[in-house]
Amino acid sequence: MKSILVLLAATLLTFGNSKAQTDSPQTTSDQLVIVWTSDDPYVAERVALMYTHAAKTAGWFSEVTLIIWGPSAKLTAENLKIQKKLKTMQADGVVIEACIVCADAYGVTDELKKLDFDIKGMGKPLSDYLKSGAKVLTF
Repeated sequence: MKSILVLLAATLLTFGNSKAQTDSPQTTSDQLVIVWTSDDPYVAERVALMYTHAAKTAGWFSEVTLIIWGPSAKLTAENLKIQKKLKTMQADGVVIEACIVCADAYGVTDELKKLDFDIKGMGKPLSDYLKSGAKVLTF
């Protein structure tokens, strides 16, 4: 029993003093990042976009970012109602980012660029959000 406690204490000390922990990004507990992947317009209108917009306008989170990823890129490029909603959200302070690899795969990069969204590789930014302590939710 004593050896287990010594091992546990050593593990906790090592964990608490690890370089990885001290080099990690600053925790951002008041940041929400929504990863929107669904191509279902009902999920978009009645869940993903509704919650994202309310989280910003109601002040539930001070920073709100929506990431358009995968099939949602195609839906965004083709659906004028969703485009209008996204532009309203953007005007209200929601940061909108889109995955360039996804946009290219669906052939909708030009359409998304015309909407003035931040289109870029999203693997590293999403990893940074996760490491920062931001709340990340996927629809």
